[in-house]
Amino acid sequence: MEKGFDKWTSDMGPSVYIFLVGSIIGIIVMRVLYVIYRSSKPLRIVSPKPLSTLIVLGSGGHTAEMISLLSVLQEDRFSPRFYIAAATDNMSLQKARVFEDSLAGKGVVVVNAQFMQIYRSREVGQSYLTSVGTTLVAIAHALWIMIKLRPQVLLCNGPGTCVPLCVIAFVFKVLGIRWSSTFYVESIARVRKLSLSGLLLYKLHMADQFFVQWPQLRRKYPRAHYVGCLM
Repeated sequence: MEKGFDKWTSDMGPSVYIFLVGSIIGIIVMRVLYVIYRSSKPLRIVSPKPLSTLIVLGSGGHTAEMISLLSVLQEDRFSPRFYIAAATDNMSLQKARVFEDSLAGKGVVVVNAQFMQIYRSREVGQSYLTSVGTTLVAIAHALWIMIKLRPQVLLCNGPGTCVPLCVIAFVFKVLGIRWSSTFYVESIARVRKLSLSGLLLYKLHMADQFFVQWPQLRRKYPRAHYVGCLM
């Protein structure tokens, strides 16, 4: 029996393995194209249930812009909310806590808002050689966070910490694990060209909806949506 099986596999030759590998690659490519196609279509949210939302904060003006954006959203529609910032950024999470406290003061029901930190791929001034290891750690940490939270919505506006999370969210879509709708709002500081994070997500089609705050960016990047200044 074993000799017959060995003879059968040897008769097949390498062409069968090439066919199998080619088929798997073809399926993956088709799935990626489907995800990109579906992501480009307007979102149709039919469920009235709240959507768990992962909000990526960043140092500098990123957090201020994000808080301004959150203030005009329906807080009860996007909950529970999970705020995440770089491990070296304590100020952003503090601002998020103040925002959540202000919602409670307005009578808005705050449902289990959580605050967490994530490793950065590369610190300012860090050498590219050592950043390889920190990048792998950051990706592993981002993967753990996405598996743990499994958010329905991912909201970000430019900090580099959002890239690993968005990449993993895209991979989850391709594999059919979880469909997290990614909304990217480019910073108002970006007038003529996108940030590196925004450019990566735009070129790789990883954001379901991509928003810019200046009309010239809309003309330069036609798949983006112009929403005016949000600040």
